[in-house]
Amino acid sequence: MFSGIVEEFATVVDVKHDRENIDFSLRCSFCDELKIDQSVAHNGVCLTVVKIEDGVYTVTAMKETLYRSNLGMLKVGDKVNVERSMLMNGRLDGHIVQGHVDCTAQCTAIEDADGSKYFTFEYRIAPEMASKGYFTVEKGSVTVNGVSLTVCNPHGNAFQVAIIPYTLEHTNFQDIQVGSTVNIEFDILGKYIARLQSL
Repeated sequence: MFSGIVEEFATVVDVKHDRENIDFSLRCSFCDELKIDQSVAHNGVCLTVVKIEDGVYTVTAMKETLYRSNLGMLKVGDKVNVERSMLMNGRLDGHIVQGHVDCTAQCTAIEDADGSKYFTFEYRIAPEMASKGYFTVEKGSVTVNGVSLTVCNPHGNAFQVAIIPYTLEHTNFQDIQVGSTVNIEFDILGKYIARLQSL
């Protein structure tokens, strides 16, 4: 379980394909604090640490994860938003994030907001999935590349988020451009409510 409050971005130092899986090796400041079998969110995707060596840790993404996320696009040198699992004895500063990415979305616009920036994203979800809670609502929560954000101006399969300078500086939002692909996790509460209404 995560909060969507990104700790920092890790840098991809190696990418290895193993049949349908991909092993990603990354470097970050807290690598020495990690343990084998620990969960870490990468651009919002929960992955298990399988190896730690010389200040670098390795995680494995399987076919389903690669299909639903942007991880298969990663290359050496890319920045990845990372967050270790949430401690249960502290404040929940973001919102409940499972680390189970629902789909990808494409950035369609970036607008200046007098110091901050508005990013617009568009996603493709079949109507039957939308009926199960896979959508965004005004002032609701959404996770974009692992960052807990508040939805602005949702319409159809698109929505905006406002990014303050701190978030821009400390996450890979600084690299997002029009046309970039990001990972989306819709609010789990919405999914439960949609499920209850269908019973």
